[in-house]
Amino acid sequence: MYSEIEQHIAKHIQLTQKEWDRFTSLLIYKKLRKKQYLIQEGDDVQYEYYVIKGCLKAYHIDKDENEHIVQFAVEDWWISDFKAFFKEEKARLTIDCIENTELIGIKKSDLEILFLEIPNLERFFRIKLTNAFVAFQDRILSALEKTSAERYLEFLSTYPNIEQRISNYHIANYLGIKPESLSRLRRQILNIGQ
Repeated sequence: MYSEIEQHIAKHIQLTQKEWDRFTSLLIYKKLRKKQYLIQEGDDVQYEYYVIKGCLKAYHIDKDENEHIVQFAVEDWWISDFKAFFKEEKARLTIDCIENTELIGIKKSDLEILFLEIPNLERFFRIKLTNAFVAFQDRILSALEKTSAERYLEFLSTYPNIEQRISNYHIANYLGIKPESLSRLRRQILNIGQ
């Protein structure tokens, strides 16, 4: 069950068998169905999750009931309402499953203990957090500076093969455009490629 996360971690750090056993002793396994919630706005968020299998979306509902997708998570990605997780606040994001999903979770209080016991794990999570921060900053700058077509191509690069797994509505929502505009963009890109 932990082979995927073991390979994921091994890309960045090496753990002894004893350290690995200690780490996995604190993990939880979670299996959710399509459309089931992982986190809802207003929840206490004690876990961050690694995706073994499936696809999730993290989004915010504004005062006019409009959904704004801020992140997708597929295999080998991490997901949570990270502000709520780190700051011990109520969730502002909702996260639900686009597909049947399997996750591994780690509790914040357990992470703090592990960081003291296994400094290499603190290094791993610092690397992951740094990468996530850079990705979110890039996403913000992309929204400010790039055309819809550039953002769409960037989306395809960030989430390869996800187009077959999620609806056009979700992609358009993530890009901040209308579904009709997404269809037009695809046609334009196909015409350029011919």
